[in-house]
Amino acid sequence: MKYVIGVDLGTSAVKTLLVARDGTVAAEASREYPLYHDKSGWSEQDPEDWVKGTIDALQALVRESGADPADIEGLSFSGQMHGLVLLDADNRPVRRAILWNDTRTTEQCREIERTLGDRLLKVTRNPALEGFTLPKLLWVRQQEPESYAKARCFVLPKDYLRFRLNGQIRMDLSDAAGTLLLDVAGKRWSDEVLRAFELPADLCPPLVEAGAQTGTLTAEAAEATGLSADTRVFAGGADNACGAIGAGILKPGLTLCSIGTSGVVLTHEPDASADYAGKVHFFNHGKEDAFYAMGVTLAAGYSMSWFRNAFAKGESYDTLLAGVDEIAPGSGGLLFTPYLVGERTPHANAAIRASFIGVDGSHTRTHFARAVMEGITFSLNESVDLFRKAGKTVSTIVSIGGGAKNPTWLQMQADIFQADVVSMENEQGPGLGAAMLAATGCGWFPSLDACAEAFVKRAKTYRPDAGRAERYEALFRIYQQVYAQTREMNQALSAFRS
Repeated sequence: MKYVIGVDLGTSAVKTLLVARDGTVAAEASREYPLYHDKSGWSEQDPEDWVKGTIDALQALVRESGADPADIEGLSFSGQMHGLVLLDADNRPVRRAILWNDTRTTEQCREIERTLGDRLLKVTRNPALEGFTLPKLLWVRQQEPESYAKARCFVLPKDYLRFRLNGQIRMDLSDAAGTLLLDVAGKRWSDEVLRAFELPADLCPPLVEAGAQTGTLTAEAAEATGLSADTRVFAGGADNACGAIGAGILKPGLTLCSIGTSGVVLTHEPDASADYAGKVHFFNHGKEDAFYAMGVTLAAGYSMSWFRNAFAKGESYDTLLAGVDEIAPGSGGLLFTPYLVGERTPHANAAIRASFIGVDGSHTRTHFARAVMEGITFSLNESVDLFRKAGKTVSTIVSIGGGAKNPTWLQMQADIFQADVVSMENEQGPGLGAAMLAATGCGWFPSLDACAEAFVKRAKTYRPDAGRAERYEALFRIYQQVYAQTREMNQALSAFRS
């Protein structure tokens, strides 16, 4: 049996999958690593922790699967987006990586807007947000000039990991699209943006497609992991692009809903012609010559974990959510907005905070639990609503992540999105997408689409109920009013947050 490996470098852990030629996951292994929050709003990781965790996970994968390393033909990556890894002349990190969820760069975002004006959206197709890479680069130049002076190149998290395994500095287009330095439609680094901020072109690594081969494992990496030095290494892609690949979102008409810590609604775009005026993200896909539009809810699954930790610590999610299916849509007039850490789509606002609206004495903990589920889904529906207003057809949504583990929540998604919602039989998220890039690169399939036919296995389809959908439509329009009604109050309250 022949195999490929998908490596998913997440924010809290790295997950590795050993996938057979028929798409079966033969083994998996993961390793956690720390986050550093030295100051309020800061979020950093040590790139060496990624390397150690991945090597340990790959060792375990080979050892526990019993697979012959010679039968493992290829390896590819999915990675957390936007994180800044600055490398010196010897390709060593000059400081810890600044991650996607770091919010220290508000001032630099305003500088980018002032400098580029409307050219920002025309070239990079995305607004200047704290999570993106360019603001981080400018922050280091302004606040840590010694670190910036040592830097000769920047890469993103999975690109540094790949470099440590095969010695090649590259960046794929789907990850580069999240830097605010890429001409997304032109698929090249933007000379205009680089000139505007007086950044040298050689600070940016060579660009490749997500499916491109970038060599084989070094002898040192092969020895450390237990893999063969002949293992082919492929560039890989951004986590959301790989999540889309792993869910089979490879043609128009298909949409992905992913509820992890954050939540994502993503739709395939066959070309770069769509214009969302910066209201949603627009990135290069992991599939060559394709793109995707994406809306983000910052605290999707996090809202549910917060609720459990605050009001049901130690309970399982099954216990926490018991009985939510017996409560009618609308949770007895209780609405929740999941703005625990600010919001991204359609309200790019770091100061907004969550609300429960309509609380009365009849509400139980179960009403609150259902309201949290509904509020998360309403927030994701903001993106679906934007796609439809732009003329996109959203008729089938593949649901993955925490929201796909509960049948009540899946039916709720169908009713709120007013679309068929499909669950996955073999959901492995971005790690499976990374493995599919390796499988296609190794020549097992002529295209990612053909690979998806073998690897992506759908389970059950949930169809919207007309009565519930009509009720949710009315509730959604009320939900959309909460942001404007609470924005100024939250801005004022921010002075009292410690």
